[in-house]
Amino acid sequence: MATEPRLIAIVGPTASGKTSLSLEIARQWNGEIICADSRTVYKGMDIGTAKPTDEERMLVPHWGLDLVEPGELFTVADFQRYAKNAIANIQSRGKLPLLVGGTGLYADAVLYSYTFGGPSNPERRTELENMTTEDLVSYCIVNNIQLPENSKNKRHLIRVIERKSISTISKSSLPGGYKVVGLATGMPRLRTRIAERTEQLFDSGVANEATLLGKRYGWNSEAMTGNVYPLLRRYLEDEISLSETKDLFTTADYQLAKRQMTWFRRNPDIMWTTLTEASSYIKSLLASE
Repeated sequence: MATEPRLIAIVGPTASGKTSLSLEIARQWNGEIICADSRTVYKGMDIGTAKPTDEERMLVPHWGLDLVEPGELFTVADFQRYAKNAIANIQSRGKLPLLVGGTGLYADAVLYSYTFGGPSNPERRTELENMTTEDLVSYCIVNNIQLPENSKNKRHLIRVIERKSISTISKSSLPGGYKVVGLATGMPRLRTRIAERTEQLFDSGVANEATLLGKRYGWNSEAMTGNVYPLLRRYLEDEISLSETKDLFTTADYQLAKRQMTWFRRNPDIMWTTLTEASSYIKSLLASE
């Protein structure tokens, strides 16, 4: 009987150490990294989304970065198709695919071969578009629909409501040979890591990046309404100070991390480990195959 294709998924909240760990594993086990992140698919948004650096990309091939222009529609189904093709490509060359990221829906859609329903109902879409952002948030809460990362973005809210309403979404079981490793980090330590990364982003010129992106794509572009960019707009327009911007971004990313952990904790297939122990644990998994 043929051996099942190998794949290691490394998941966990933002700033938990996924990038450094995946680079180490990829370099030692002839691997290539597929980034499962709904923010790093956008071109030009490098610093604000904490993409792997040019040096890191030179060390290990990366997939899933810079796929579309900010403002272009890119769905989880688009990512699923892209990632599955990437996995097949990597495996065909005898290399190890590493699916790495904090966007749980992106990772799960690939790992469990989600089957998505058809297009949304136009009448229902019009009804949702006529609702206020506050009404959409309330609808999600009442109907137990997980809020998107940017719960102030009306299009994101409509998308999660439509996705929840399609009953034909289904998932398979985790394929043999696929392993999912989660990085468990204490929340106080994680907040410290997020604060440290916030300082790094600003030291790296994230404000200048936001200025250029705002001029090129407009501040109301969908990609610009998430992550650090709305806060940077307020900072650049002198609404808030630099210190306030950093504090608000650290808090926002910490809230994101908690939502990510809520998603991942529901998955019984994830094998949790600390960042310190993750490297030896993953190597033991690979060595035993």
